[in-house]
Amino acid sequence: MKNIFNQLYTEEILNRVDKLSPNSKPQWGKMNVAQMLAHCSSFQDIAMGISFPKRGWLGIVIGQFVKPIFYNDKPLAHNMSTLPTILITDEKDFETEREKLKQKIITFQKNGPEKCTTHPHAFFGKLTSEQWGKGIYKHLDHHLKQFRV
Repeated sequence: MKNIFNQLYTEEILNRVDKLSPNSKPQWGKMNVAQMLAHCSSFQDIAMGISFPKRGWLGIVIGQFVKPIFYNDKPLAHNMSTLPTILITDEKDFETEREKLKQKIITFQKNGPEKCTTHPHAFFGKLTSEQWGKGIYKHLDHHLKQFRV
């Protein structure tokens, strides 16, 4: 599984983000491209320990049993539900959100595994920095494929 802490995979993701345009259309889902970028940026905030969504009861009950879906080699399902705190429904500016996300990806990669959050994921619970690195790559890959890049 690819890991965002590997510089090669970070560059791959950044190149794919650069291929997006304000006119990119999703193959699935309700978010437009700017909202998707803001969503991914908000997810980076969780991994970086900037925001701390509370754990919901469902995550507490089954999160530890299903958490490998976050970092294994199987693609994420289309239209999977997301954490309410990172569900973006308001309009966003494409260029602003693209640059914000790129900077967060670069910072996360440069900070390395040792600066990854130790706070539990709101659904999956405790994750190692390696699981976060793989999960971040997988999450970004999922949304970039959503917009055909």
